[in-house]
Amino acid sequence: MLDRLILDCGRDAGVMIFEYTVGDFVVHPDCPHWGHGQVQSVIGRRVTVTFEHAGKTVIMADVVNLEPVADKTVSARNPLSRPR
Repeated sequence: MLDRLILDCGRDAGVMIFEYTVGDFVVHPDCPHWGHGQVQSVIGRRVTVTFEHAGKTVIMADVVNLEPVADKTVSARNPLSRPR
């Protein structure tokens, strides 16, 4: 099952690569008031994210470059790294 997107969309500024994995935490750069979101699915260029204050939203990865929330993603991927 594909749960990851690596998209190469050549733009004038160079090649942009987007990588999202189900379970990753992200922030929408233009809508920080939506809070942190967790990636639910990745299908083609569509990334479905559930945000704290906006609910489930489908994001086109070639239009919006979601920003990772690294500390939450690391904790989600590795339960042993969570503080006790």
